[in-house]
Amino acid sequence: MSTPIPQDVKHSKTHEWIRLHEGLGTVGISDHAQHELSDVVFVELPAVGRQLKAGESCAVVESVKTASDIYAPVSGVVTAVNKELSQHPELVNTDPYGAGWFFQLKPSTPAELDALLSSAAYAKEIGN
Repeated sequence: MSTPIPQDVKHSKTHEWIRLHEGLGTVGISDHAQHELSDVVFVELPAVGRQLKAGESCAVVESVKTASDIYAPVSGVVTAVNKELSQHPELVNTDPYGAGWFFQLKPSTPAELDALLSSAAYAKEIGN
């Protein structure tokens, strides 16, 4: 069963999403991406304080099928990581747009958000 794409997120073409709230961006992977990976068994998150550039590989998600890099959708400094994923990586599968988030960052170049896909554009991109 597919999780509807929330309207308050923007997506990269590499299937990461970002949701802005009070100047911070929460980042995760889309429902489409978690379906492609199948059962997630491990997530390696970036260090808090790490400076990221848009498009930079910053995390790894491992599933029973494969390991995949996760890319920063925008540039910024990592301010928090989802520690729950170390004990419960399956949250990426069960709640990709909620409890399965990966990290938060403070965007350093807000204009980069304009290059990301709206929910409708992302749905079209993945053939929904």
